[in-house]
Amino acid sequence: MKTALITGASSGIGLEFARLFAHDHYNLVITARRKKKLRDIAQQLENDYAVNVTVIPLDLAKPDAPDELYNSIKEKKITIDALINNAGYGYHGSFKDTDWTKEQDMIRLNITALTHLTKLFVKDMLERNEGKILNLSSTAAFYPGPNMAVYYATKAYVQSFTEALSHELKDSGITVSVLCPGPTDTEFQERAGVTDSALFSNGMMPVASARKVAKIGYEGLMKGKIVIIPGVFNKLSAWSSGITPGFISKRVIESLHE
Repeated sequence: MKTALITGASSGIGLEFARLFAHDHYNLVITARRKKKLRDIAQQLENDYAVNVTVIPLDLAKPDAPDELYNSIKEKKITIDALINNAGYGYHGSFKDTDWTKEQDMIRLNITALTHLTKLFVKDMLERNEGKILNLSSTAAFYPGPNMAVYYATKAYVQSFTEALSHELKDSGITVSVLCPGPTDTEFQERAGVTDSALFSNGMMPVASARKVAKIGYEGLMKGKIVIIPGVFNKLSAWSSGITPGFISKRVIESLHE
């Protein structure tokens, strides 16, 4: 059986990815900060799908965490066939007022850990000439985001990095995909502090379920798609970023996060 490593697997899109891989008979390595939650999920998945689930609780925002995760997996002699870099979070507020420590941790998680884990596992995949990598981006990647400036910038990085890496590895047997959901019903909005923003509270934009987003992402990954954007509205939003004048798009994004 093949094995998938899923970061941020304790809730939301990451949890739904775990269910999808388990349904297709992948063993799993799941990681997030919440040990008890992960263990409960592991037990449920093992009971429901007869797969092996390895739990490695970690805070990937810590500088040494990616190496710790990789070394733990190697010590257990587990081969990772699919890497799902799902862990990440947002942070809302005017840049002049936001807390640097929170933003630094967000950069470490959304960018540094994702890149580091990809660097570590892609080398093993290249030795086997096969593997799948999926990085979680967002429709935020296509726009600058006033009042969430650093978060939007982290997703722009993920988008650019993934598309470039996909091109580098196009003849290697490894597929590299990026999933770009729009507003999704997860714990993201609560942690980011945008629960009451126009983006989520007044129905201005459709909010997808985590299950639906993960399913579209999973199917796209298995088909080898590079850029996966769930939903017609989100596809149009990403496409229009290239033709909408910047001063308009920035005002629109700012209004969504007021």
